[in-house]
Amino acid sequence: MIDSVKQKVEALLKEKKIAGFLGLIEQNGHVAPHLYKQGEGFEGFSLGDQKTAGDARYPLNKILITIARQYPGEILGVLARGCDERGLNSLFRLNQLEVEKVVIIGIACPQSLALACECKKPFPDALSAGEPIGTEDSIKAGQTTLSDMDGLDLDKRFSFWTDQFSKCVKCYGCRDICPMCFCKECSLECEDLISKGDLPVDIPVFHLTRAMHMADRCVDCGLCDEACPSDIPLRLLYKKTSQIMNTEFGFTSGINKNERSPLSMMGPAPQKATQAE
Repeated sequence: MIDSVKQKVEALLKEKKIAGFLGLIEQNGHVAPHLYKQGEGFEGFSLGDQKTAGDARYPLNKILITIARQYPGEILGVLARGCDERGLNSLFRLNQLEVEKVVIIGIACPQSLALACECKKPFPDALSAGEPIGTEDSIKAGQTTLSDMDGLDLDKRFSFWTDQFSKCVKCYGCRDICPMCFCKECSLECEDLISKGDLPVDIPVFHLTRAMHMADRCVDCGLCDEACPSDIPLRLLYKKTSQIMNTEFGFTSGINKNERSPLSMMGPAPQKATQAE
């Protein structure tokens, strides 16, 4: 798979269809983001850890935003798994990237990585390499699910999240790694909402504020879970906000880059289409 991706990227660079390609490189035993350019060579080119969801996963889309802002006239390629493509669709919708200036080089995740991430669609539509696996094979057994949480009464759910939030050390790791966090001014640093210097953080304001901001952005990549040093199940929280958006408005972030978020519109909620329609 790595050879086919490398050949496609090399061709795009040689034909000057892209000015650079944001992917991964392995150096000194570590995998890290890297911007490849024409004539540089592909020594160390990597697709990351294809067996686990380990430290080879990076928010490449977030890095892409920074590069695109510095070079607004250039067309850039980017390595993308299924969750990355959903993120790009959302960033196109939110006018953070221009669709005609991004070339997606998509790779399918192996079953082991899909299971580790609990991904329902572990492959992008713009698939360049790899074999897509069935979504029925990508649900990891033994994990706390939304159904498990919804089965608890309100007091138990409140107690669960209060205990989880009390572990927060306010490192901002969840925000900093999130590919969908791009605000120049973060509400998590607003003293009118969040007090500074206090640990544990304001419960539940800190994490509920972020959950609200993620309601129409989260693409379920799971990087926040991986980054949290306190093992707070943040992904479970954001799955709930995403479920509400889907149930109430028929909206799922990242599926359609042209679909407007219902949270960006005034007036009555849009009517969900029926199966007959």
